[in-house]
Amino acid sequence: MAAARARLDAVADLGTVCWQAPDAEVAKAQSGPFAGVPLLVKDLGGPFAGIPMRAGSSALARVTGTSDSDLARRFRAAGFRPFGATTVPEFGLSLSSEPAVGPICRNPFNPSLSAGGSSGGSAAAVAAGVVPLAHATDAGGSIRVPAACCGLVGLKPSRGAVPAGPGFGNFLGGIATEFAVTRSVRDAQALWPCLTGAARGPFPDPAQIADKGPLRIGVVSDARGIEPTRAAAIPAAAAALEKAGHVLIDIAAADLTPIRRASARAFERIIAANLATLVTSGLDPAQTEPLTQAFIERGLSMTAPELWAAQEDMAAAAYTLWSVFDRVDVLLLPMLSSAPPPIGAFPMDHRDSATQIERMDEFAPFAALANITGAPALSLPFGADEAGLPLSVQLISPIGGDLRLLRLGAALEVEGRWQHPIPLFGGAS
Repeated sequence: MAAARARLDAVADLGTVCWQAPDAEVAKAQSGPFAGVPLLVKDLGGPFAGIPMRAGSSALARVTGTSDSDLARRFRAAGFRPFGATTVPEFGLSLSSEPAVGPICRNPFNPSLSAGGSSGGSAAAVAAGVVPLAHATDAGGSIRVPAACCGLVGLKPSRGAVPAGPGFGNFLGGIATEFAVTRSVRDAQALWPCLTGAARGPFPDPAQIADKGPLRIGVVSDARGIEPTRAAAIPAAAAALEKAGHVLIDIAAADLTPIRRASARAFERIIAANLATLVTSGLDPAQTEPLTQAFIERGLSMTAPELWAAQEDMAAAAYTLWSVFDRVDVLLLPMLSSAPPPIGAFPMDHRDSATQIERMDEFAPFAALANITGAPALSLPFGADEAGLPLSVQLISPIGGDLRLLRLGAALEVEGRWQHPIPLFGGAS
């Protein structure tokens, strides 16, 4: 804990945290596989007792939570010691973490660049060596995008795999889930049994897909709009998986276009409707940023048929993706279309919510489809570009394939294409 706090002070200019607990308020963990390990908690999700959260917004008072969510209890039972909240964009509405209320979160490898969003503060803190892993959430790529920006492992679990109780069992219509960003596949694998199993919520706890022989890897290498260096990471990862004994099958990016479009429509409507419910619960829109206001207005004006269409889009996307999994066991496809963008590339001082959705889809073109369909997805660093920034690939499996993704991730990790340039706690890596 002392080393984590010292490192946090040393990288304060990165804006990774928006709140830190006094020493006297951090309970010591006595047991568990991660006993004593310091943990940073995302300022959106939870709640964690003793960690005040306001979702990156001045519209919400920073009130200390008095009780743990089911997931928070599992983090504590595993031995973690939560001691701070990490920076997020207001209500998670951006793929960069730059809330007007502050601080601006910067990429540890180049502070002029974004660390991603909405779990940007968590990813930047882990990449900067403050903590070995951090709590994160994902409703449209918010675990995987920051992980890709910061050279981390980011697993978005299957719908229902992680408990969502007791207070919001169907949060965001089931598209959101919580887990963590980690520095290694090993740590994600060790964390998995601590947080999953016997989940409470509206969805069944999915059984994990059994292991079998060589997997059919569906390789999506013809996606448009991907920078050449990042596009090249896909065939490189495919070759490594083929060397490990798996079978490669080409999947045309066009086959996923209907899923992408349906996912974008559903995501926009679900997010807008959710924010509208905050207004009916007492939130003052005037205290929010302009883009948040636009989403709120969109939600308040949305018709019942429009919202119903979002539900139909979710079902259609899930069916279409499942038909793809008739041909392959796992998809290998791009995570990001470009390097992390400059600070300011995802502004929220405008009211064009449609453009915001388009920008997010262009930057992370295959992110939201995993949320809408409930499928697990893994972002993994696989190489570095000429500027030393991480290259990333994404793996997606049918529901229940979380451990399969981690096993494939471990097979790619041993290739050694990415090495963390910043050691943990600023000491030996």
